[in-house]
Amino acid sequence: MLGDRNHRALVMIHGFGAASGHWRHNAAELAAAGWCVYAIDLVGFGASSQPGHRRHRPLDNRLWARQLQAFLEQVVQGPAVLVGNSLGSLVAVTCAVFFPAWVEGVVAAPLPDPSLLMPMKRRRRPWRRQLKRSVVVTLCRLLPLELLVPLIARTPLLDLGLRSAYTDQRAVDRELRRLIARPALRPQAARALRAMSIGMALRPHGATAAPLLERMQQPLLVVWGSQDRLVPPVISQRLKHHKSDLELRLLPELGHCPHDEQPALFNRHILGWLARNLGSGQPREQPWA
Repeated sequence: MLGDRNHRALVMIHGFGAASGHWRHNAAELAAAGWCVYAIDLVGFGASSQPGHRRHRPLDNRLWARQLQAFLEQVVQGPAVLVGNSLGSLVAVTCAVFFPAWVEGVVAAPLPDPSLLMPMKRRRRPWRRQLKRSVVVTLCRLLPLELLVPLIARTPLLDLGLRSAYTDQRAVDRELRRLIARPALRPQAARALRAMSIGMALRPHGATAAPLLERMQQPLLVVWGSQDRLVPPVISQRLKHHKSDLELRLLPELGHCPHDEQPALFNRHILGWLARNLGSGQPREQPWA
């Protein structure tokens, strides 16, 4: 946590494979601007627990949203603006829909989800849902993740993935490599990756981005790097079909992690949006209950 606890809160949520430290170039400036800034490690990432697959408690954006709501209740002790990168953006939107009293607004940088590219699904018959479940679980269990995950973390394959996420290759430094590799080398990393792969593949349609955006009431800023090679920015044009009042910013020459590649530019955009839509960060009028 950085900043004055009496000020309004910003909670930063990392993307897939990252951790709370991915906001290392943003938190201090946002706190200096008058916000109380927190960052969280989602379950399965960073220093958080790395559980295996459980059918009745899938590891998907619904569970991460519940984790985030508990963090807001127990640590922040009040509502907050949520700022997410990639998967963290989907978690932020999910939390805003499922726990609206705890979320004042969302910054999504960017907001990827396969549902944004797919036509509206018809309800599947039970046998087809069961077949899909069996196929997904079997395939994920057959993948030798216990060999692949540490291999990627220890070899140039990690650099290959990071360089695809950044247009400015100078941002791929030793600190970033360590931030991504360390959780992947923990003993339970592979089983957690298997659990989240199953959970995200089998989540219901209502937990995907398109229907969540249609239900979301809070203000939303979407930030997308114009050179994002992982999730092409053309997808951003589909978002207004689902939430017409969102604001969209394309940041030139940036990739999938604009907050880390050009933190000063990213911070300037979100602070301007916050000032126009939610006011300043300081102070809270009274403790929230």
